[in-house]
Amino acid sequence: MKKAIIIITIFTIVFGIFICTNTVKAAEQAIDQETESKLVEIKESTANSLKDYQEKYGSDVYGLVAYILNIIRIYSIPFCFLGIAIGAIHKYVIGIRKLDTLEKGLGLIVTFVTILIICQILPLAFAVFVKFGRG
Repeated sequence: MKKAIIIITIFTIVFGIFICTNTVKAAEQAIDQETESKLVEIKESTANSLKDYQEKYGSDVYGLVAYILNIIRIYSIPFCFLGIAIGAIHKYVIGIRKLDTLEKGLGLIVTFVTILIICQILPLAFAVFVKFGRG
């Protein structure tokens, strides 16, 4: 009787494993197709926005530079806020007990605020230069 129960249990486990792997495989294929279609959409939208910048600035080089500066402008915001938060933690939390960390925190805050300002003003300065500087 024990052998029969063990054999039935093993058979059920093996059968269950095959069913689960087939279900997982089908789900992976569906996810792969969705991911591939999303990647194609992202690639097309990026190419379209790059073409828009190139048409707007009238040159491939200026359009590419403006596109890169816009990406830097967008991604610099969370990066700099994270750096400012880390600097504030160093200054106001850890710096209460350690004076060297207080100065490090202030340095981090000043550095990341400066980087944030530069990354936000640089695309505007480039646009003004291209608009009025090219003639």
